[in-house]
Amino acid sequence: MLHGLLKIGKGDDADTYEFTIPVAKGAVPPLSLASKKALPANVKPGTADITVFSALALAFLGGIILNLMPCVFPVLFLKGLALVNTGSQDRRHQRLSGLIYTLGILVSFWIIVGTLLALRQGGQQLGWGFQLQSPGFVAILAMLMFFLALSLAGQFELGLSLTSAGNNLANKQGHSGSFFTGMLAVVAATPCMGPLMGAAVGFALAQPAWVTFAVFTALALGLALPYLILSMNPQWTSILPKPGAWMETLKQLTAVPLFATAIWLTWVYGKLYAADGVDRSAMLLTAFLVLAIAGWALGKWPAKWGSAIAAIILIVLAIILPLRKPKVDTLTWKPWTPDSLAAARATGHPVFVDYTAAWCLSCQVNERAVLRSDDIIKQLGDQHVELLKADWTNYDSAITQSLSSVGRSGVPTYVIYPPGEKSNPDVLPELLTKDIVSKAIERDSKAPDAK
Repeated sequence: MLHGLLKIGKGDDADTYEFTIPVAKGAVPPLSLASKKALPANVKPGTADITVFSALALAFLGGIILNLMPCVFPVLFLKGLALVNTGSQDRRHQRLSGLIYTLGILVSFWIIVGTLLALRQGGQQLGWGFQLQSPGFVAILAMLMFFLALSLAGQFELGLSLTSAGNNLANKQGHSGSFFTGMLAVVAATPCMGPLMGAAVGFALAQPAWVTFAVFTALALGLALPYLILSMNPQWTSILPKPGAWMETLKQLTAVPLFATAIWLTWVYGKLYAADGVDRSAMLLTAFLVLAIAGWALGKWPAKWGSAIAAIILIVLAIILPLRKPKVDTLTWKPWTPDSLAAARATGHPVFVDYTAAWCLSCQVNERAVLRSDDIIKQLGDQHVELLKADWTNYDSAITQSLSSVGRSGVPTYVIYPPGEKSNPDVLPELLTKDIVSKAIERDSKAPDAK
C-alpha cells in the first residue's frame, strides 16, 4: 500500500488530501505502436542510436584496439617477433601465414558466436562473455595465460628459438601454427571488452543472425589487421633495431601482463563458487605449480621427447586439478563455543572437537585424508557423534583457553569426549590415520561404566 498526504496551495487556504493506493507487482509496459514505428526497420528497441554500418565500424575499430589489451598484446608480440629477423625472405610464405592467422581468428569468432546464438535460440539468456561464466573455461584460460607467461619469462621456449644473447631468432611454425595462434588470440581476447566494442556487441546480439555474424566478423578482421598488414609488408620490420638482447628483455616484460591476467582469472574463478571459492582457487594455484614444473622440464631438456612427454602428462594433471569435482563434506560441524560444547555433552552422545585453522597445513591434510574419508564419516554417523569445529584461524581467547585445558597450545588438536558430562577428554595425536581415529571413536563411544 502507498499512503500519502497531498497539499495544494499555501497557508490556511491550502487544500489537503490524504490518500491510500494499493501497489501491485507489475512489468514494464512495452513500447507503443507509435514508438516502434519511429524506429528504423534494422534497429531494435534500446539501440536506436546505432545502425548496422556504424556497428560494423565500431566493431572493426574495437578489434584493432583489442590488440593493445594486456591479454592479447603478448600473442601479437610473439607473431611480430617472428618477422623481425626474416626481413624480405620468403615473402609468399609470410603473407600466407598472415592470411591463415586471420582465418584462425575468423573461424574462432564464428564458432563462439554460433554457439552463443544456438544457446540463445534454445531459451538461455546469454550475452557476450558467457564463456567466462563457465568455471572450466576460466580455469583453462587462466592456466593457458600462466603457461604462456612462463615461456615469455624465459623458463622455456614455446614456438620460438632464441639464443641466450637473443641473436638468432627464427619461427619454425608452419601454417597450422599460424592458424592456432589466431585461435589463441581470440581465446586470450575473451576476457577483454575494449573501447567501442560494448556498443557494437550489444547492438549485434539484438539483431538477426546475419547481422550478428557480420558485426563479429568485422571485430575479427580488426583484431587480425595489425599482424596481417605486417605479414604483407615484412620489410617494415627494418625500422626496428637489429635482433639482439633487447628482444629477450622485451619478451620477458610482456610476460607481466599475462601473469596479471592469470591472477585476475584466478580471482574470477573463485568468485564463480560462492561456497568454496577459496578452496577452488587454491586448486587452480596448485595447477599453476604443476605447470611451472612442466615448464621447467621443457626448459631443462629442450627438444627432447622425454621432456615433452613429461610436460604433457603434467599439463593434463594440471587441467584435471581445478576441474575435478571436490569431495563434499557430508558431516555437519557446529561452531565450537563453551555453550555448544556443554550442550553437545548433555545429549549423552560422544563429542568430537576439531581444533583447526585455515593456515594450519597439517589440519587440512588430516581433514581431507582422514576425517572426510567414507569409512570415518560412516562410523561417526553410526555412533551418533556430536561434531564441533573450533576454528582458530583468527585469534579466539576462548579457544586458546580450551586448548590449554586439554594440555595443548596449538593446532591441530583433536579431542573426543565420551558420553557423560563428566567424562575425561581423549586427546588424539596431531597426525591422524584412519586406524587411529576409528579405534578412538570405537573406544570413546561407550559410556564410562560400559568400558
